[in-house]
Amino acid sequence: MNISLLKTPIDYLKGVGPNRSKLFKKELNIFTFQDLLSFFPYRYVDKTKYHKINEIQNTKSEIQLIGKIVDIYEVGIPRKKRLIAKIKDDTGFIELVWFKSHKWIKENLKLNKNYIIYGRPNLFNGTYNIPHPELELYKKETLKLRSSLDPIYPSTENLLKRGITNKVIRSIIKDLLLEINSKFIETLPEYITKEFNLLDKNSAIVNIHLPKSNKILMESIKRLKFEELFYLQLQLIKKNINRKEKIKGYDFKKVGNVFNSFYNNHLKFSLTNAQKRVLKEIRNDLGSNAQMNRLLQGDVGSGKTIIAFMATLIAIDNNFQACIMAPTEILSVQHYNNYKHICKSLNINIQILTGSTKA
Repeated sequence: MNISLLKTPIDYLKGVGPNRSKLFKKELNIFTFQDLLSFFPYRYVDKTKYHKINEIQNTKSEIQLIGKIVDIYEVGIPRKKRLIAKIKDDTGFIELVWFKSHKWIKENLKLNKNYIIYGRPNLFNGTYNIPHPELELYKKETLKLRSSLDPIYPSTENLLKRGITNKVIRSIIKDLLLEINSKFIETLPEYITKEFNLLDKNSAIVNIHLPKSNKILMESIKRLKFEELFYLQLQLIKKNINRKEKIKGYDFKKVGNVFNSFYNNHLKFSLTNAQKRVLKEIRNDLGSNAQMNRLLQGDVGSGKTIIAFMATLIAIDNNFQACIMAPTEILSVQHYNNYKHICKSLNINIQILTGSTKA
């Protein structure tokens, strides 16, 4: 596929135009075709089930039903007018309610026609209604072609006010996928996709937006997550290599008396195998004449602070000062109190400096 196609401004996509493109840019930070394809759903709704009107209960979840519009009317004073469509199935009646865009909706509703209705029921004065539902003319021949999983995209209040509903976003993305016609360039080597049993790029992009089944949706999510983390990891490795080549650090070759004295005489517990492994890696980094840039990750209480303290002892053994920083003053005081007696016995001058420390 021509890469330049993905860089095409969103204005030129069918169904968008100048006004909608401004909203996409302002509200969703979508500027190009690529941005739109990377605008993933945050959840999916199973639309294989249809409720009967008498089955509706007070729920926070959306439901789907099939019914015929038997009446359309407006109620209320002009500024608080609302449009109501009465829906009937073989078990009862329910009202669909719109508080805005009355004229456009009323002109497009068809009396005595069956619709597929999707929305969240609302209980008002002991009666259920569905405010601002999604509607689709019921056609038996196209019912089987409907996607069983409908994507739900992030939105904003301003988009909904301007009529850019989830249905509109879904339709625009579908049009873009049809225009591109599954011509995405594979970004992972074949040996990686085979080793980790990953879906191809084309199938992953299409099925993240228009999933054919829950199984292929899960495979699409796995593929796209893997790709994102894979290239993030490559970027971090590349930065690490460049840093070690270009930025030289101090060479801490010696593990001397201070470190050994603490380890042999003051450490009251045995280090875990993981702590020993990480400490060895840190010692190698500090003795490599390259700047160390390391993230030590572990659960609370897993022993990260003691490793940081022992790393400072290596610096002290090589005639350097060292500093342990904490995110809060309370934690810094806690660390200071934990180590000041040990430092005194090791003849190390230890001080604490916080935002409230006076000059």
